[in-house]
Amino acid sequence: MHKHDEENACSTCEVTYSQVVAPLSLWNDKRFIIILVSAIFFSLGLVLEFIISQPLMALAFFVFAACIAGYSIAKSGITGLVFHHQLNIAFLMTIAAIASFLIGHPAEGAAVMVLYFVAEFLESKAKEKAQRSVASLMKLAPEVATVKRAGEEMSVHVHDVQVDEIMVVRPGEKIPLDGIVSSGTSSVNQAPITGESIPVVKYVNDEVFAGTINNEGFLEVRVTKLSDDTMLSRILTLVEKAQKEKSPTEHFVEKVAKYYTPMIVVLAVFISIIPPLLFGVPWLDWLYRGLVLLVISCPCAFAISTPVAMVSALTSATRNGILVKGSRYLEKLGTVKVVAFDKTGTLTKGQLVVMDIVSVNGSSEDILEVAGSLEMFSEHPISQAIVEKIGNPGVSFHLVKNFSAIIGRGVTGTINGEQFFVGSERLFIERGIPYSRDLVNHLEQEGKTVVLVGTENEVIGVIAVQDTVRQTAVTAISALKKEGILPIMLTGDNEETARAIASKVGIEEVYAGLLPSDKVTIIRSLQEKYGSVAMVGDGVNDAPALATADVGIAMGAIGSDAAIDTADIALMQDDLSKLPYLLRLSKKVRGIVRQNVIASLIVKFSLAGLVFPGLISLWVAVAVGDMGLSLAVILNAMRLSRIRTKFSEINSLC
Repeated sequence: MHKHDEENACSTCEVTYSQVVAPLSLWNDKRFIIILVSAIFFSLGLVLEFIISQPLMALAFFVFAACIAGYSIAKSGITGLVFHHQLNIAFLMTIAAIASFLIGHPAEGAAVMVLYFVAEFLESKAKEKAQRSVASLMKLAPEVATVKRAGEEMSVHVHDVQVDEIMVVRPGEKIPLDGIVSSGTSSVNQAPITGESIPVVKYVNDEVFAGTINNEGFLEVRVTKLSDDTMLSRILTLVEKAQKEKSPTEHFVEKVAKYYTPMIVVLAVFISIIPPLLFGVPWLDWLYRGLVLLVISCPCAFAISTPVAMVSALTSATRNGILVKGSRYLEKLGTVKVVAFDKTGTLTKGQLVVMDIVSVNGSSEDILEVAGSLEMFSEHPISQAIVEKIGNPGVSFHLVKNFSAIIGRGVTGTINGEQFFVGSERLFIERGIPYSRDLVNHLEQEGKTVVLVGTENEVIGVIAVQDTVRQTAVTAISALKKEGILPIMLTGDNEETARAIASKVGIEEVYAGLLPSDKVTIIRSLQEKYGSVAMVGDGVNDAPALATADVGIAMGAIGSDAAIDTADIALMQDDLSKLPYLLRLSKKVRGIVRQNVIASLIVKFSLAGLVFPGLISLWVAVAVGDMGLSLAVILNAMRLSRIRTKFSEINSLC
């Protein structure tokens, strides 16, 4: 749409929210009917003018065509001038059309209004199409929920459902509100929220979200958020704000257009008046040329060159499970040279897993049973990883007596009358219990965390745990490198563990042992060295670094309000495969915006140069310089929807 105040917007350009969510068919769209009727009158006028030679009858039809198509345009132009003291594009077109009739060019005057109305219609339809897939999220969540009250099921409007009430969701139904599964198991299609194509199996205590679809199982869900606070509602709010926020390029284009229009009006007046006054040339000829310049110089295509591309890109990202809080972040991302990654929860899953059980004196099963029996009393992540390993056949828990947690060291307790210790090297060093330092060092060099298991006299075994690398991390890092992006790891973990994980995913530059403030310092130093830097983290622990980076990207934002609030861009899934797509999209946006702006200026100035020798008519001015150029800009911007997240396609584009 043209970038002038909403109050001054041509009524043909107005797109209501209901139209976006539920688009009208052409025959029910008032704008299309106006185009059809005015085009019929205009065509009849052409026949009467140039074939039947009835100029007076033709004039009547041209007037009808211009009035039908031009009413809303003239109204917008006059309103802008009278109430807002602005010379908007609609006013320029109105003056050009009226003047054309007055100097004896009624066909061209009618053409200005009809073709301009068509151009406005095409622009508004393009914006509707770009917005529709996002705005249609409004209809994803049903308005009615089935809840259990007093032991009975009843249908209630979602606005009347309270937190902690139990919803019933049958197979094939959409989930009305965010909640926690309290009963049942089913696969849920989360594509509308996360963009993921594969349904996710939900068990008791798993989180589900409004707007997602229950595929086959019967679920009872305890409501955790009211209708206005659901993840879907937050997404809609963020998308609406993002589409209103403008990038630096959009601000520049708007600023230029603000001064451009008055300058063109002044220039057109000079062209119409100065030559006849100074050189005695015919007034009507130069007045006509002034009108042609007025139409050619209309900044329609130039004004929409950036916003149409940005809206299309933001919509594409949202469909693929990526929330971008504003076009300025998407534009900035295209200049990024370095992407800094947090390790835990970003490159890795943040879930420790037992990798090795090394026996020194006793079987692996005995070592695991002793460690698991003691660690089951602890909430430490390492303890939980060991306890989960106990689920294997042939391994069981023992009765533990005299259990004691040794803060920062480990745990101890008595099993079958013998005291055992499970913990770090420091615990065994302080107790004077001998162990193999070479074995521990070997495991730590592989990036694993070592837990010693032993008695008061000896170590009976060693358990090594490690965070697991995300499946998509290796491919994502490789794709970023192909795009010329330098990946860097920032982590609070120790050097050995950090290096081991970095080598697995393909990152060479690593900064380990960092506090949150240290990450901020490093981000700033990277900005000084490379320029623009993006930071990818979990959105909570990495908040300072995310805020300091030029673009902060939060992982796994679905279910995390903090992640959405912290970052500039939020990946709804824990899926790093979205990153190469996002960077590619950003670069493509910058390229298309540049193409649109340059093409608009070249065509405008080229056609303007043909005005002075009288080599161009009003027909060509409005058909090529306005409507044709605007349509070309729109079609070029819509190419952004072709960019996909699949790695096969990304790699083919690299």
